[in-house]
Amino acid sequence: MKTKYIDNEEKALMESLDNIDFNSIQNDIENIKKLQTSAKKYIKQKETKMNIKISSNEFEKIKQRAELEGLKYQTFVRSVLHKYITGQLVDI
Repeated sequence: MKTKYIDNEEKALMESLDNIDFNSIQNDIENIKKLQTSAKKYIKQKETKMNIKISSNEFEKIKQRAELEGLKYQTFVRSVLHKYITGQLVDI
């Protein structure tokens, strides 16, 4: 089972799309071009690679937790880091 993480900003954006009448804008060429440009910029977000050293024991635990979440370990680590820096990672 794969888990897709959505932060509060993404959730608000998705909810705002529910109120759009797409039929009224289907022939709005100016706004269509603006939306296409915006989408292309969003897709081309730059990513930076990061190398870290951790113990092999910790690495194995990360891989096990990722598997439980249905994620690849890199995706799992990225998700944990994202939650931490956005203040959404909480202690149980």
